[in-house]
Formats: sequence, structure tokens, C-alpha cells
Amino acid sequence: MPLSPEIVLASQLYFSQQGENRRSRPAVRVALAGMIVGVMVMILTVCIVVGFKQTITQKVAGFGAHIQVVSFENNNTYDLQPIEVSDSLLKQLGRFDHVVQAAPFITKPGMLKTDSAFQGMVLKGTDYWDFFARNMVEGALPEKPQEVLLSRTVSAKLRLHVGDAVYAYFVDDSDVRARRFTISGIYDTGFEQYDELFVLTVLETARRLQSWEKNVYSGVEILIDNINRLDEVADEIYFATVRQMDENGYHVYYVQTLHQQNPAIFAWLDLLDMNVVVIIILMLLVAGFNIVSGLIILILEGVNLIGTLKALGADNRFVRRIFMTQAALLIGKGVLWGNILGLGIAAVQYFGHLMPLDPTTYYVNFVPVTFAWSWLIALNVLTIVVSLAILILPSMIIAKISPARVMQFE
Repeated sequence: MPLSPEIVLASQLYFSQQGENRRSRPAVRVALAGMIVGVMVMILTVCIVVGFKQTITQKVAGFGAHIQVVSFENNNTYDLQPIEVSDSLLKQLGRFDHVVQAAPFITKPGMLKTDSAFQGMVLKGTDYWDFFARNMVEGALPEKPQEVLLSRTVSAKLRLHVGDAVYAYFVDDSDVRARRFTISGIYDTGFEQYDELFVLTVLETARRLQSWEKNVYSGVEILIDNINRLDEVADEIYFATVRQMDENGYHVYYVQTLHQQNPAIFAWLDLLDMNVVVIIILMLLVAGFNIVSGLIILILEGVNLIGTLKALGADNRFVRRIFMTQAALLIGKGVLWGNILGLGIAAVQYFGHLMPLDPTTYYVNFVPVTFAWSWLIALNVLTIVVSLAILILPSMIIAKISPARVMQFE
């Protein structure tokens, strides 16, 4: 398929290394550099913010699942009222769309104490170990009664190691009970807010500590396969269980999501979305300004060509398409190199974790990166469309260039 005359002329002008094109080269390079930097910053912003949200959401869900079904008498602490969790309830919860697992859990607040230090904690009994298995740094997961899993943060504070014994103290109705545990392993999620809090054990150990009967738990943790469906799934489970009572006939089930359990964390994450919008708008303006300046320079450098083409009968639209095509080639090059640099830096951080963070402030110990390809593709399309749209008005300068005046000053 033959190329149109405008594209042929624009390509020759763009790729030419001779004559007048050489005078505009430094200014065009500056415009191109601005475009590259703008695209690179936007790509890094999307990769890092999406990475932050996904990483922190996964860590929060690892400690408390996406959805919890607890007693309606829940007092927003970890000392939850017990509920009866029958096999029929677990099967009912597992049948909802997007639910991949429904498992009971038991929590009990307490304190760990050694001869030289002590640490408040929440003992959690669970049979779901996938998250902690991925974050093990030493030892093994608890398998036997009285075995516990500690975080690296707590073990360092209390100077404990795998195989050591530690005493835990729990308060029940003004009565203090002591239990001796053995440390089977140490984990480290980098999420210090929860690493300092949770001590993990098998479900049976927590039930014996609470002196609860079989099928009585603090609640049920539910994992789903699509976090974007969280509210939808939670609402379905809520309306299906809100009128139900457990087999004892008095505890009503209450459904809460990880967003409701951790409002401060997710409010902070929501603020990041606003930051992304502001950064993208600013970078689009920067990229657009640079491309506009580059187009104006190309037009001014090509005044003689414009006058000649008009004298030969070319109309304004024909000439405008030539320079718009040149600008489009410039935009394409800027977007290409911006993607190469942005994705390259993101890949280095993804595999190398070269940029550290303070986990006490950011909940992670390095800058997380996620390649959200749908967002990146949409960002590239938006950049190209906005940049081309911005060029429409500056290209109208061509209509004001008269062949007679060009010939007069030739």
C-alpha cells in the first residue's frame, strides 16, 4: 500500500540529517527529552502505587483474610465472642462466587515474657499457613500443640531463637493464666505493625487455651480470588447470614471486610490514587508543552518549505499533516524511550529491591513494584492521544504563513 505524500515528506524531514533540520536539532532534542521524562515518571508512578496497594493488601489479607464472619457482639478487639461454626456453614460460605477458602480461626490477646523483657501480642490459632510459609526465615511452621511461630521483630526484642521456650500470660475474668510455648519458627513479612502483634499456633492449641468445645471459634476467615469484588462478595455473604444464628441459637453472624478492619491503612492507600492522578496530569502537561514547543520550532524552521508548498498549490491541511506527522514521530519516539527507561527502572527494582523503605512508616521494607499492564497500556494510549490533541492549535500557525511574504523575505 503506497504511502501518502504527507507521510513521505514528513519522514524525509524527520530523518534528514542535512540542511536546516540540523539547526533545530538541539531544541527538538530538549522537547524529546521532556517527553521521555514525562512518560518515564508516569510509568514508574503507576507501577509503584499499584505495587504498594497490592503488596499491603496481600499482607493485611495474610494476617486476617479478605472477609471475616464473626459474632455480632464483636467489640472490635481480638478477644472475640465465640460462635458455632458448623460444617454446613463452612460449605455455605465456600459456595459463594470468588471464594477460594473459608477457614475458622481463634484469637486471644496476651503477653509474652522473658527474664529481661515482655511484649504484648495476640495468639492466633489457624490452619491456614500459606502466607506465613512464604515469609518464613528460620525454623518450621507449628505442627504440634504448644508450638508457636514468632516474627523476627518480636524474637529480636525478646532475644528468642528457634527451639527456645517462652511463657505467655492471658487474663480471663481477673484470673491470669500462664502457658509455656516452644518456638518452632520465625517469620518476617516486613509489615511491622502486624509482625509485632501476631504469634501463630495450631488451631487446637488456641481452642484448649480458650477451653472451647469442638466447632466453636472466634470466627471464619474467607479468602477471595479478586480483590475488586470484595464489597460485592461481602454483601452477598452478609445478606445470606445476617438472619442466621449459630447452633446454640443466640449468636448472630456479622460480616466485616479487611477495609473495615483496617480503615486507617486503606484510607492512606486511597490517598495514593489522588497522588497518581495529580502526577499523571502534571506529566501530561509537561510532555504536551515540550511537544508543542518542538512543533513550533519545526514549523518556524520550515517556513520556506511551507511557502514553497503553498506556492505549488498545497492547501493548509496538506501542510499541517506533514508537520503533525513529524510531531507524531517525535511523540512515538518519546513514548518508546519513556517506556524502555520506565519499565527498565521498574524491573531493576522488582528483581533487585534496590530502593529501601522504613517499614515502620510504609509497612514494607522496600519500594514494591507491580506491572499493571492494562493500566500501562491505557496510560500510553492516553499520552499519545492527549499529545496529538494538544498539537492541533499550534499547527494552525501554518494557515497564517503566506507564500508571498515568504518569497519577499527569501
